[in-house]
Amino acid sequence: MGESVYTVTALPTERGPGCPFDPPAELTEARSHGPISRYTHPGGQPGWLITGYDLVRSVLADPRFSSRKELMNVADFELPPAPPGEFLLMDEPQHSRYRKPLVGKFTARRMRLLTERVEQITTECLDAMEKAGPSADLVTAFAKPIPTIIICELLGVPYEDRGSFQEQIDKFMGGATSDEELIAAYTATQEYLAQLVAAKRANPTDDVLSELTDSDLTDEELKGIGLILLAAGFDTTANMLSLGTFALLQNPAQLAALRADPALIDQAVEELLRYLSVAKTLMRTALEDVEVGGQTIAAGTTVVLSYHMANHDPERFTDPHVLDLHRQDGGHLAFGHGIHLCLGHQLARIEMRVAFAALLDRFPTLRLAVPAEEVGLRPETADIYGVTSLPVTWDA
Repeated sequence: MGESVYTVTALPTERGPGCPFDPPAELTEARSHGPISRYTHPGGQPGWLITGYDLVRSVLADPRFSSRKELMNVADFELPPAPPGEFLLMDEPQHSRYRKPLVGKFTARRMRLLTERVEQITTECLDAMEKAGPSADLVTAFAKPIPTIIICELLGVPYEDRGSFQEQIDKFMGGATSDEELIAAYTATQEYLAQLVAAKRANPTDDVLSELTDSDLTDEELKGIGLILLAAGFDTTANMLSLGTFALLQNPAQLAALRADPALIDQAVEELLRYLSVAKTLMRTALEDVEVGGQTIAAGTTVVLSYHMANHDPERFTDPHVLDLHRQDGGHLAFGHGIHLCLGHQLARIEMRVAFAALLDRFPTLRLAVPAEEVGLRPETADIYGVTSLPVTWDA
């Protein structure tokens, strides 16, 4: 059985022309041969690529697979451990040490209390768009400011500093910069957060970082936690808002259905999360020999989990490459699964429900201002997929 397993020689760097939302053809081809494929990492190490929904979900829930950065066997050199506080790349018990103090600050109830503030920020963005209109780049006018302001307020980042850190996060999440630029942007963000943590210790304010200074977490650890929250809280939602709008504009029947029935917004958000899967891939390393999908994954082997393909798995979703806002087969993996389930998933959902609904209500004639093929897309090498700009227009 092992010999007949499909082999993927390299992960794709771009999507097919005219298919900005579908998984790259190479991944769809791999899935057609089965839910697990052999794969060689860029450093030459043998690995596996998992594209089946059930297998991706099972690996995410399996403690025999590690998230630790230093165990990722993907390069021809050893990776260092994740810096203190950057809990996405850690296992228990370190993972819980950092995540546990945050869970209570991101409960569904606390996030619902933020709804009014999200509505207020969204209205202000739309007012400014309308005033400057009848055209705009939806990325800079709408998609970026909403999650940025919210995460700034939650963490206690001074609003006037948002531009610089937004630019740095774009650089190290966008997949379009050189290694030198990426390291410089990461370092600049860390230095900024170090100053911010010191300021919160000296003069606590009403925000998450200030509250955490009351715990036994060190400044180094708080800096790492701040970086994770800042990057995840801003970049993922910003790209969901812009790419989600692009997807709706490219699916006029679905857009019309949402306009006709605003109560459809919750389902629409879940379907856009599944359909777009902006956090495309994740990696895990086997801590011991583990059987997955009839294959033995040897201890020390790193597997690539394709969230995008899992969320487009034809064995799990009917017509997976179709955007269907009335879809009933939910249960996507856009926020992950298991102990690393996205901490801010409730907040992201609220931001999307409010923002999409308000945008469509305010601009009934919203449309692309350029041909769809001219919309700038992030490369597949980006951590989070999305558009670099989205020129739109409407009838004034």
